[in-house]
Amino acid sequence: MSIAFIFPGQGSQAVGMGAELAKAYPAAKAVFTEVDEALGQDLSKLMWEGPEADLTLTENAQPALMAVSLAAMAVLREKGVVLKTSVSYVAGHSLGEYSALAASGALSLADTARLLKTRGRAMQEAVPVGEGAMAALLGADLPQAQELAKAASEGDVCEAANDNAPGQVVISGAKAAIERAVALAPKYGARRAVLLPVSAPFHCALMQPAAEVMRKALAAVEIKAPAVPLVANVLAEPISEPEAIRARLVDQVTGMVRWRETMLFLGRNGAKSVYEIGAGRVLTGIARRFDGIEARSVGTPEELEGAAAALAG
Repeated sequence: MSIAFIFPGQGSQAVGMGAELAKAYPAAKAVFTEVDEALGQDLSKLMWEGPEADLTLTENAQPALMAVSLAAMAVLREKGVVLKTSVSYVAGHSLGEYSALAASGALSLADTARLLKTRGRAMQEAVPVGEGAMAALLGADLPQAQELAKAASEGDVCEAANDNAPGQVVISGAKAAIERAVALAPKYGARRAVLLPVSAPFHCALMQPAAEVMRKALAAVEIKAPAVPLVANVLAEPISEPEAIRARLVDQVTGMVRWRETMLFLGRNGAKSVYEIGAGRVLTGIARRFDGIEARSVGTPEELEGAAAALAG
């Protein structure tokens, strides 16, 4: 049985995340210091002390979550876990794709921090606050969500943004369209439809201005072949060629996160054990909804010690 490392996306942030790692492991502390220096910002202080409202801002949450994931990776490496020999694939949910690429050596830590700061700011600025929205559809599958989005659009943008798991699809677009979709959702198979507390409508056509910002930003950084293939969000298939990675990261800003298909790909290709590296347990919970996949979170010192023993042993 092979293994995949998966990396969390926005929504997994919490004040205090990473503090235990920094206290317990100098290698983790060094990652947080390097991210702070790359950004010219005391991001680690914000992560550990808050306020929560500032940490939740997209331009802070994205590099912060990456920093926790990469701090955990630094500890695993120090404990003898070699990505190329321990892991078959990496994948990350939305911003987590950048964490996966940094973890696999495709992007430098400093470049990743700056890219995510840029990405977060560009995504926030792409749509004026209050004009976009996202909603989770519980109980609906992707075809049902797509039919609902089409019916609710009425000329506005309304699209499936995250296909997370069977019966869990997120839609994104203009606020009026998303509100219409929430009202119509029971007619399209959704057990519940819940507006999400997000600051912008991610992963839909309204993010095109942010995609153009990221096209320029990504053109200016070096991308190397990752140590193991990345299962890309917009393809749900593995890629390793640097220019393909660069192009897919641009596509990802407006494209759907195909996480359900990513998990199915991992299962079909033998990666039936997944380790969620970083803050929270969101992806671990999702992974456990897939038959035959074992999932564990790796974000605390205790979890790191257990994972290192399992992987390096």
